[in-house]
Amino acid sequence: MNAKILVIEDEKDIRDLISFQLKSKGHEVIGLERAEDAVKLIEEKTPIDLFIVDWMLPGQISGLDFIKSVRTYEQYKETPIIMVTALTQPENIVAGLDSGANDYISKPFDLKVLEARVRVQLRDPAQQNKELFEFGKLKIEITKCRVLVENEEVNLTSTEFKILQLLTSKPGHVFTREQLINNVLGEQVFVTGRTIDTHIAGLRKKMGITSDYIETIRGIGYRFKDAL
Repeated sequence: MNAKILVIEDEKDIRDLISFQLKSKGHEVIGLERAEDAVKLIEEKTPIDLFIVDWMLPGQISGLDFIKSVRTYEQYKETPIIMVTALTQPENIVAGLDSGANDYISKPFDLKVLEARVRVQLRDPAQQNKELFEFGKLKIEITKCRVLVENEEVNLTSTEFKILQLLTSKPGHVFTREQLINNVLGEQVFVTGRTIDTHIAGLRKKMGITSDYIETIRGIGYRFKDAL
């Protein structure tokens, strides 16, 4: 899918590299230094398919504040946002995801990794909900609720299957424990993050040699690998 991507990054070299990489894949890229300039585009309701936003920006509006603002516009409520920043502490990542970002990439980063994350975020929802998911030695038959490792069926609980299905819906995307609880168990269920950790431990045990496909992001949550 060729997309219109808005990149807000104050370091020109990084902005140019990101733009060049994405343009080489056929995307249209708008590169801006300040969030204030991006706000003008948002207010004009410019069609944007994906935002890539640095946290620390010059001017009065930070990347974090910009993302929060974007999510108040009906047109951009579901538009994917990737935050790119040198702030790498767990609390920073949680704040970024809670602000409305779909993904979070720490600087320095590999352009190929960024490209993969962009590809995941732009994936057609119809493709994300396809009947079959395959990755390495893992196969998931979505509609049949079947999981196979090396073509041997693995018996998962309903909760374990839902967690795995959610994680594999966006490889490389970090899901916080709270997001996993809300999406899998429901917002009205009052449990702690430790409950999710327990389900993940059980899931990994059953997944055997593919258990490392699920990665722990310390202090934040979990993600499914986006590359072997």
